[in-house]
Amino acid sequence: MSTISNRGAYHEFFIEDTYVAGMVLLGTEVKSIREGKVSFNDSYCLFHKDELWIKSLYIAEYTFGTNNNHIATRDRKLLLNRREMSKIQAKMKEKGFTLVPLKIFFTDKNLAKMEIGLAKGKKLHDKRDTLKAKDSQREMARFLKK
Repeated sequence: MSTISNRGAYHEFFIEDTYVAGMVLLGTEVKSIREGKVSFNDSYCLFHKDELWIKSLYIAEYTFGTNNNHIATRDRKLLLNRREMSKIQAKMKEKGFTLVPLKIFFTDKNLAKMEIGLAKGKKLHDKRDTLKAKDSQREMARFLKK
């Protein structure tokens, strides 16, 4: 199955730890995700009343949906077990940690899952260092192919 990645998250953040969470979705949302019509722009995760939610995740309306179509940017609940949620909440109380959506994928049982990452923001010089390292790896790979 295809995966939809949030490539900008790896550029903007240091990913400390990753978790796989289930998602509470409507039928038309699942069909749109299968078509790959998802945008992670400005999406983030937060805790509200001891539940984990993702906000501003854009899932385009299903083209063949009728009046039962979903709202594109509605808040969606993420499902984790209680131990993982308490561990994440404890980490987020530390300074600088945030929860970022990394990718959406389907399991073998056709369940939609989201990988979320516990992340710390990068400074501008860190982003430059990351780009330099990628460029040097690309150059070495190109040189080794010859």
